[in-house]
Amino acid sequence: MAFGGFSDNDAGRPMAQINMIPLIDVMLVLLIIFMVTAPLLTHSIKINLPRATTRVNIEKPETVTLSIDASGNLFWANSRIDDAQLAANLAGAVRRNPQPELHLRAEKTTQYQRLAEVMSAAQNAGVIKIGFITEPARK
Repeated sequence: MAFGGFSDNDAGRPMAQINMIPLIDVMLVLLIIFMVTAPLLTHSIKINLPRATTRVNIEKPETVTLSIDASGNLFWANSRIDDAQLAANLAGAVRRNPQPELHLRAEKTTQYQRLAEVMSAAQNAGVIKIGFITEPARK
């Protein structure tokens, strides 16, 4: 690879020498940068930190189970409720601190419309976390 100039007397002949000055300039700049930063990486303050053994306190939030059977009936913690009671129960759950998670359990044949209505009621009440309970697949 050769670099040529814009002079007319060479008539397009490639230059036989590589101009090394830009490459040397770049290498000198990099050398200076490394010389300045290298001492900063080796100096550190030795501190003897105290040791403590504690377990993380995992606080699981309370959960509320809402079941929906195939015919669309609602069960709040295994007791049957209607839509008016659902709204009241959701409002009560939202007021608790910390807010419990709502776990939905629906039968396989439950209509999607009914499930969507329940999820909409929960969202309108202000429920933040909703989870779906399923059975693990059998092998």
